[in-house]
Parts: sequence; structure tokens; C-alpha cells
Amino acid sequence: MGTSVDAVAGGEGTIGNSPGSTVAGNDLARLRRQIAAMSGRPDRHAVEVADRSVDVLPVPDALASLLPGRGLARGSVVTVSGARSILLSMIASVSGAGGQVGIVGMPQLNLGAVVELGGDLTRIATVPDPGVDPVEVAGVLLDGMDLVVLGLRGISVPPSRTRVVMGRVRKQLSTLMTTGGTWPGAQLRMDAEVVTYRHLPGDAASADLTAARVGFGRIGGMSLRVSVADRGHRRETAEIDVVAGDHGSGSRVGLVPSRRRPDLAVAN
Repeated sequence: MGTSVDAVAGGEGTIGNSPGSTVAGNDLARLRRQIAAMSGRPDRHAVEVADRSVDVLPVPDALASLLPGRGLARGSVVTVSGARSILLSMIASVSGAGGQVGIVGMPQLNLGAVVELGGDLTRIATVPDPGVDPVEVAGVLLDGMDLVVLGLRGISVPPSRTRVVMGRVRKQLSTLMTTGGTWPGAQLRMDAEVVTYRHLPGDAASADLTAARVGFGRIGGMSLRVSVADRGHRRETAEIDVVAGDHGSGSRVGLVPSRRRPDLAVAN
């Protein structure tokens, strides 16, 4: 079974024996070589990573106040659930700031949205079909990526396995972000839910979609309720607006804080 790494980086297309092939246990060494070849430095880190003396990876300003250190801590694991905009925005922030991002097991992830959020596709490599062991493939990417995003596809990873991988995360000073499954022991858990969509009736100011005239205008964004909880059950919540810019090839999307101030709740 051939190894396949879709290298968005540099527009190189698919690296591997054949497009759509999967990663098996015997192919992991080949995967390491292929990731290393992306930088042309097979005897060093897989890719040139951002300055690891910086303790956190950047996130959108609207999310920074919810996170310890105002970013994604290196050497930590973060789980993300709910509305996909938050996940996409953090991929965009890290890659847009020059960090390297690996994405495992998420073939339907909208990379076009990453670009609209300010991301840099030349800093992103994907393994859309990691085979039977996506956790192992993600572990390989930790060797050279600043951020590794792992789609778990509904599985629950045993604590004995997560402890091993988390040790590797700490050693490599990378950040592992998981979604779509259960990862015990994660340092942070983020959840985002859509509160409302906003309607743009032509050039007029935005309004609630429910009040829109049928057949007119377009959706101009949405409001999310984002919650962040640490292992001590300390939780912070804020409402964040996803604002769409002009349509077209140069369109951009941004995250901005809602006027409502974040709430702080401590679980008993």
C-alpha cells in the first residue's frame, strides 16, 4: 500500500506512489522521508518551523482573550468541536504567520476558507487518508510541524495511547489539535456553536436573517458562542462574529468580538 501526502505547500500536488493511496504501518518511514523532502533537508527537521522559543502559536485576536497566553501553547493538545470556522481560523492564523501546519484525516476540509481567513497554503501539508492509524501518522508530522490537526473520525483514543503521543508533543514543542472524536487528557477543549446568521439586504446594514425579505439579500456572516475549558474545568465563553467581506477572488473573512463581554464560569 503506497504512501500519499498531499502537499498543498508550494502547489506540488500529491507526493507519493499514487493519489488517493493510504498510509500503512510499513510506510511510516517513507512518510518521514517525503515530509523531509518538502524542505530539501532530509537530515534535519521535516520542514522549517517557526521560532520555537515563542511559547504560543498565534490565533485570531478575537480568540486570544479566551486562551492562556493568548495563543495555542506549544507542547499541548487542544480538542475542537462544533462550528468549523474556529478550526479553520486557527489553521489560517498559524500558517499566515509563517508556521507549518499538517492536517491528517480531513479530506473534506475547506482549504479555500483557510485562504479567505488569511491562511497561507504554501505552509500546509495534508494527509487526507491516513489509513487505519491516523494517530501514528499525526505523530510523524509532529517532528517538523508547528501545528498538527488530526481528524479522529469518531474514534475514542485510549488514555494509554494519548499519553505516549502527548509526550511526543511536549518533546517536539509542537501543538496537536484534534477534532471529531475523543482525546482524554487534552490541556484545552474548545467548542463553538452558531448563535445566529446575519443577513445583508444589498448595501444596507446587517440584520437578523429571520427578519429578511424572502428572496433578497445574502448571508453576510454569523455569530458564534465559543467556550474554552482547561483540565481544571475553568471555562471562558465569548460570542464572536464571523464577518464576510466582499465576494470575489480577493474576498476575506474575519473574526471579531461581539459587543457582549466574555463570561467566566467555574465548575464546582
